[in-house]
This record gives sequence, structure tokens and C-alpha cells, in this order.
Amino acid sequence: MFKYLVKQPEQTGKNNKAVLMLHGFGSNEADLFSMASYFPDNLLIISARAPLPLDYGGYAWYPIYIDAQGHKISDNQQAYESLLALSQFVDFLQDKYQIMPGSFNLLGFSQGAILSYALALTYPQKVKNIIALSGYINEDIMPIQENIEHYKHLNIFASHGIYDDIIPVEEARKIPPYLQQRNIKHIFKEYQMGHEVAYDCLNYMVNWVKDNL
Repeated sequence: MFKYLVKQPEQTGKNNKAVLMLHGFGSNEADLFSMASYFPDNLLIISARAPLPLDYGGYAWYPIYIDAQGHKISDNQQAYESLLALSQFVDFLQDKYQIMPGSFNLLGFSQGAILSYALALTYPQKVKNIIALSGYINEDIMPIQENIEHYKHLNIFASHGIYDDIIPVEEARKIPPYLQQRNIKHIFKEYQMGHEVAYDCLNYMVNWVKDNL
């Protein structure tokens, strides 16, 4: 089971709505949790720690290797295992905090965004809204969903920096056509930033949250 931080809603009870935060490679559960104050007070905020400790500190959802040519290679098997564990974690949280079925909202950065896409697209019945910051869609860690009707309720805000030197913006630009083909409601925005969440991006995200969550 993942370690995590929790911010309770102002009023607790049955059918709570929740945001599950998934940090990026080398970070921890406290990173995105600092954004909790920007979310409506009626939401339960949960920020999870990735399972794999790194030698230099921080945690990862799956390893990333560098090949002989200097290319980054993701450990897709471990990513898939983290995906399965996150699905079980959502079930655990739903029972523990009496969360309304199908109302989970995801916020992920980088690796956390990649897994947010995978979680929503693999288990769409568990998820409502997705905020995916500086990530991309990795089809290699997702089972194929043939019936796009399963996605009709999903709603995604995705952002990326045009100067991102960790995940090139060209990878993120594949997201809108992928979602369009599946009739998934989404907004994709690029910002003049690197692998980060700049003020303009944060400001737009906050307003999107208010309108959609």
C-alpha cells in the first residue's frame, strides 16, 4: 500500500469527491500536495508516494534507463505493475473515505501524468477528471479498450512546456489526436516553460478545476 498525505474536505460524510495526486520521477508525496490549497474545500485531497526509492533520494513509479545511444528507456513492466497497484489503491481509498463511485479526479506530473492517463484509460469507470501536467500517453502499459463509449464521461486538462527538455513537447502533441479519436473531452495547452508548472499554467489549471471539479 502506498504512503500518502490527506487533506480532508470541510464537510465529511458519504459520497465524498476526491483528487488523487501522483508526483513525478524523483519527487515525493509532499510535492503536488502543496497545490491542495488551490482546490475547492469540498474535495478530499490525497497525494501518494511512488513505491520505488531512488539512490539519490525521492521516489519513482518505475525506473528509467539510459541506453548506449543516450535514449531514455522506461521500464514498462514496472509501470504496468504500478498501474495495477494504483487501481487497487483507488478501491482502498474509495472504501476508507466513502468516496463517490466513479468520481475520482487525478492530478499527475510527468511520470504521475503518464500513469494518470493510463489509469483513466484502463479503468475509466473509476475516474472522472484528469489533470495531466508535462506527461504523455504510453500505450505500451495499457490494455486496449475497444469500446470508446467507456470514455464518454472523461474530461482532461493537459499542459506541456515548449522548452521541456525531459519530455519533448512533440510527445505531448500526440495527445490531442489520440483523445479526439476516442471522443474524449479535453483541453491541451502549451506554455513557455520547461519541465515545470509555470504561473500561467497553474492559474489556468485552478480555474479549470473550479469549473469542472
